Amino acid sequence: MQETRQNKIARLLQKELSIIFQEQTRAMHGVMVSVTRTKISPDLSICTAYLSIFPSERGEELLQNIELNLKSIRYALGQRVRNQLRIVPELRFFLDDSLDYIDRIDELLKRPTPNPSQNGGE
Repeated sequence: MQETRQNKIARLLQKELSIIFQEQTRAMHGVMVSVTRTKISPDLSICTAYLSIFPSERGEELLQNIELNLKSIRYALGQRVRNQLRIVPELRFFLDDSLDYIDRIDELLKRPTPNPSQNGGE
């Protein structure tokens, strides 16, 4: 379980990363990147961020692009949090596919199911 300081820093990093991705994706029409959750290691050296990308078909492509630009993202984050943190944590990004999972469950729930009492209820 994360401590209070870890939670505060994780929220700060989530907010700042969201702003950075919002600025970077503004030029890409029809693409939205949201930081759904961040976790920080107990020593504050590694930040794991989960990204929700819309449209989800471009998720892998954008995640690879983010990995290629990791240094510039970390630098931009450092510029934004330099007064709150001494060391900018190493960033790790993962796709958060929970929205796709929820959509799939909704789709399955809306599908009509055969009722056994209607099939042979003589």
